[in-house]
Amino acid sequence: MKRILSILLLVSFGLPAAARSLGEESLQTSARELAVSTLASDTTHKQRFLPTRRRIDREINKLKFAYKGEVIMGLTASYGTLTSDDTDVLLILDNIDADGTFTTVKPFVGYFYRDNSCLGARFGYNHMSGTLDKGALFDLGENNDISLNIPYLDFQSNNFSFGIFHRSYAGLDPKGRFGLFAEFELSVSTGTSRFSYESEGKIKRTFSDNTQLKLAFNPGAAVYIFPNVCATLSFGLGGIQYTSVNQKDEQGNKIGSREASSMKFKLNILAINIGMTIHMWDKKKR
Repeated sequence: MKRILSILLLVSFGLPAAARSLGEESLQTSARELAVSTLASDTTHKQRFLPTRRRIDREINKLKFAYKGEVIMGLTASYGTLTSDDTDVLLILDNIDADGTFTTVKPFVGYFYRDNSCLGARFGYNHMSGTLDKGALFDLGENNDISLNIPYLDFQSNNFSFGIFHRSYAGLDPKGRFGLFAEFELSVSTGTSRFSYESEGKIKRTFSDNTQLKLAFNPGAAVYIFPNVCATLSFGLGGIQYTSVNQKDEQGNKIGSREASSMKFKLNILAINIGMTIHMWDKKKR
């Protein structure tokens, strides 16, 4: 009888306690699930409205100077002379009679694959010559006992080149008449040169075959002088170049060679070019 009463009491008081325990565990589980769900929802909400990083637009292409689809043809040229009469450097020299000239002509064609950006090809011809007459006297003055007779010297060079270039424009006014551009050019040139000099009363000559590979930076300015005609002025600011020279005598026998590479970034007065560009398709009118 006592055992039956004990079992009844245990059942009476144990079942509610177990039920309460199960209820508490269920509540705790539900609370944890609710917290995890709320946290996930919060994270998704924040990610949805979190501002994303965007590339800063400096509005370089906001002003259009040239439009996608245009084809251009043009020509750049430079010419200069140097004589002993118009330079201050040679004033320290007495009876010097020297002169030199350089000429560069470069036709090109290009295509604007997008607004203000052009990819093209350029051909070129370069001629240089200089002469120093014989009998010139190198004299540093009465107070300096230094003098030297310079023999006859003459130099002639002709080179042909081919290159590809990329030019990026930036407009300066809303009407697109004035602009600046930055140009990178990869070119290869080849040619010959002749050096003549006096030795033992005779004129001797040596010849050279020249090859040069160059990556150059040529910025400049442009202005439309007519609706489809643009004038340009560019400056050579140097770059990276590799040069190979093979020297021969008058009989064509190889007597020497030289290879050199350099990286220079400075204004080159021999690479100041005035040019003219014709835009074959003016989309600004459309």
